[in-house]
Parts: sequence; structure tokens; C-alpha cells
Amino acid sequence: MTELKIRELPDEKLVKMTVALPPDVHRDLLAYAALLSGSDGATDPARLVALMLRQFMISDKGFVRARRKEKAVVSGR
Repeated sequence: MTELKIRELPDEKLVKMTVALPPDVHRDLLAYAALLSGSDGATDPARLVALMLRQFMISDKGFVRARRKEKAVVSGR
């Protein structure tokens, strides 16, 4: 099986948001969902968006530093 960064979908209460995707990104999202689902095809591609965004943000070192700095200011450090 293909090694994917997203292995399973968490069971979380979601906030609904509408986004528009370029056609190529949508096609890739559908392909990713199909790989994650395997033969049953049960994964809703829309559920992957938040996980992918989260993965992107935690891998963005500049964002992580800025958030850490922001939290330090809020907590008075």
C-alpha cells in the first residue's frame, strides 16, 4: 500500500467552510482520497482538506515560530 502522511481521519466536531479549488487541486484531492480509502472508496475528499492544511501549517517553520512568539506574548513571557 502507498505510504501517505494522512493515515486515518479523526472523529472531530467540524466547522463548515466553503472553498473553491482549482480543477487540478480537486482532481489530486479526489485521487488522494481514493488512495486513502482503498477499494471501498468511502473517504469524503472534503474531510481531507483540514488535515492537509494542518499538516502544512505545522511544517511551516515561520508559522510555528510566529505562533510560539504570539503565545509567549499572550502569556506574559
